[in-house]
Amino acid sequence: MKIGILGTGHIGKTLVTRLSQTGHEVKVANSRGPETIDTELLSFGARAVTTEEALVDVDAVILSIPLKRIAALASSVARLPAETVVIDTSNYYPFRDEKIEAIEGGQVESVWVAEQLGRPIAKAWNAIGSASLAKKAKPAGASDRIAIPVAADRERDREVAMSLVNDTGLDAFDAGSLADSWRQQPGAPAYCTDLSYAEMGAALAAAERDRLPKRRDLGVAVIQERMGDGTTNPDEDWGVRLVRVINT
Repeated sequence: MKIGILGTGHIGKTLVTRLSQTGHEVKVANSRGPETIDTELLSFGARAVTTEEALVDVDAVILSIPLKRIAALASSVARLPAETVVIDTSNYYPFRDEKIEAIEGGQVESVWVAEQLGRPIAKAWNAIGSASLAKKAKPAGASDRIAIPVAADRERDREVAMSLVNDTGLDAFDAGSLADSWRQQPGAPAYCTDLSYAEMGAALAAAERDRLPKRRDLGVAVIQERMGDGTTNPDEDWGVRLVRVINT
């Protein structure tokens, strides 16, 4: 599959590596230009390109950028063919993204993203920590393989996103529509808790919408106090233990 990936942050760089390793034709872009992309990311065949080039002649586009930058891509994404699958990995964090009134008022994050882009999307890879994504991939069928939720409204979007999730060493769990994807937002029991496929359904069902912002912000405050800043992510074990405790 031909894939364009926008973003080389914590999640984006792992997606570039994993998807190119599994044989996909990957183009990767960031906001600073192709010459700034680490050549190590290109060791399995991915190509560093501009943002516009990453959106040309691809079957799927993965947006791995802060949510606050989504709207700026609307005009570029609008030029994609209708059949191109757009997958968003972002989450809303007010300390980073500034306050977005619609989301503060209760709009589901992925629905807001779809509105900004003016097209259907799938939501995937938002509910796993970057360290877990980088270090805990397992082959299909492994008993300890981590599952993550995937939400979409169009069947093609869902199928492609779930297939690519499986290619990154995770079990894709069908989490339903974008309207229901609040169940995989920060603060929810399914978010960054490294659950198995068998555990994921109950975790999604247990989400309490009104409690998500408080739990999200509590987790952020503890991580920032421990790490000393707002950008360093916890390792693959400590962060999972924290989020699980918050959701106990």
